[in-house]
Amino acid sequence: MPSLPFTPPLVQLHDCLVGANPIIWSNDDFNDLAGDVPLDTILREMRTAGFSGSELGHAYPRTPGPLADALGRHDLRLVSGWHSTYLVSRELAEEERSFRAHSNLLKALGARVVIVAECTRCIHGDRDTALGFGDKLAPRLSEAEWPRLLAGLKHLAALAVAEDMQVVYHHHMGTVIQNETDLHRLLAGVPELRLLLDAGHLAFAGIDPVAVARRYAARIAHVHLKSVRPEVAERVRREGWSFYRAVVNGVFTVAGDGCVDYPAIFALLAGADYRGWLVVEAEEDPVKVPALPKATRARDYVRQQTGV
Repeated sequence: MPSLPFTPPLVQLHDCLVGANPIIWSNDDFNDLAGDVPLDTILREMRTAGFSGSELGHAYPRTPGPLADALGRHDLRLVSGWHSTYLVSRELAEEERSFRAHSNLLKALGARVVIVAECTRCIHGDRDTALGFGDKLAPRLSEAEWPRLLAGLKHLAALAVAEDMQVVYHHHMGTVIQNETDLHRLLAGVPELRLLLDAGHLAFAGIDPVAVARRYAARIAHVHLKSVRPEVAERVRREGWSFYRAVVNGVFTVAGDGCVDYPAIFALLAGADYRGWLVVEAEEDPVKVPALPKATRARDYVRQQTGV
């Protein structure tokens, strides 16, 4: 059988690697969404789909030796991992200890970016709490709380730089940094902070991901690849759904599907000479949407678009 003709990628990204987030297989926020999938199954299928690395998930060991062994059995690298900060509501010394423990684990296995998101008063883990938009946006920071968050992030960013690492901020639905105004204020207030570009969360929040990628191209140090089904996102806003209800009803999908203009984003990353991880995600119900076919399709799409 003759081979299919080679189709060159639309853009060429250099020195990038493609990883996956285990939330494709097993949800971290809601255990009823395939929360019991064994780690070995996740890692085996991740490698089968063609990924080079993995972010952390709830099933992963949190000590260097066992984590390295688990990843090594499947020839996968550690990409990074989410870290919840509570800089507004906890003492800085406590936050520093928690951050150091997380970043030390990442560094021990070769990861160089630390993903953080401020989770004071976050609601994305609450099954019944409606997400807010526009005038109903919640949670929000008070004016008195902004300086504390900015100072805390400056401190964590300095700790990371001293260890040859970078802090990347993950804007996220249901947290205090969800809308565009707050995202710009955060990045302006902490110039040392790098951006985790998550076009899915931007689009869900009603923000143009291409505009954000263009504005902050030089500060993007990590990329999550997922998209949004706009008809579901509109129902979330109109009917007052929770994050949980949005996820189980398919608000998120893989890159190449949904409304996010990934060719434009990849072109901007190439123009900025982005050299980091591209991490495929799709926060759906893995029972409704089996993980391996979806992950494989997303991996093929990234290869087709970027050459990596």
